[in-house]
Amino acid sequence: MNKKSIIREYVEAILIALVLALFIRTFIVQAFKIPSGSMLPTLQIGDHILVSKFSYALKNPFTGSTIISFSEPERGDIIVFKYPVKPEIDYIKRVIGVTGDRIEVKDKKVFVNGEPFDLQQAIHLDNSITPPEQSPRDNYGPVTVPPQSVFVMGDNRDHSYDSRFWGFVNHRAIRGNAFIIYWSWDIQHSPFSLKRLQSIRWNRLGDTIN
Repeated sequence: MNKKSIIREYVEAILIALVLALFIRTFIVQAFKIPSGSMLPTLQIGDHILVSKFSYALKNPFTGSTIISFSEPERGDIIVFKYPVKPEIDYIKRVIGVTGDRIEVKDKKVFVNGEPFDLQQAIHLDNSITPPEQSPRDNYGPVTVPPQSVFVMGDNRDHSYDSRFWGFVNHRAIRGNAFIIYWSWDIQHSPFSLKRLQSIRWNRLGDTIN
């Protein structure tokens, strides 16, 4: 085998690997990292997660339109989506309401279709109640989720910028369903310092997200 054919084989192998990687990232699974504390305690700053791209549908990667539908987002799902105000930014939140649901927040308590919607993962770190004329954080709605949309909130309810402030998430904007933490460390330390290595959260690696 001559040198030219060896080089050609390497180039072909690299191209095939790149195509496969792009296919997997586009249609199957994609990695994301958590930059803020809006999903505490479920997700911590520095968590690196995997998101299933085909949990709900096979989508056109350019338009977001559905090619094949598998299922609909459900209450309690944690999803990654394009932030409606700036689609180039990805957000992660928990689904609280789906199409047709009536959502209301009264003094921090969430109601879905008139019934309390309590989640053990939700926390409140601020005991004060903000009046609705100042902020929708603690008193919001009622609103009805429109077709092909979801209403989302962060688990860290007092420190989450979510649907209470900017509205609904269209199904087209949903990237996928978060399902596992594959890496986690404290990002406040320099990536080149010993402290950064010591901050690896070994107990979180491989944890399923729920």
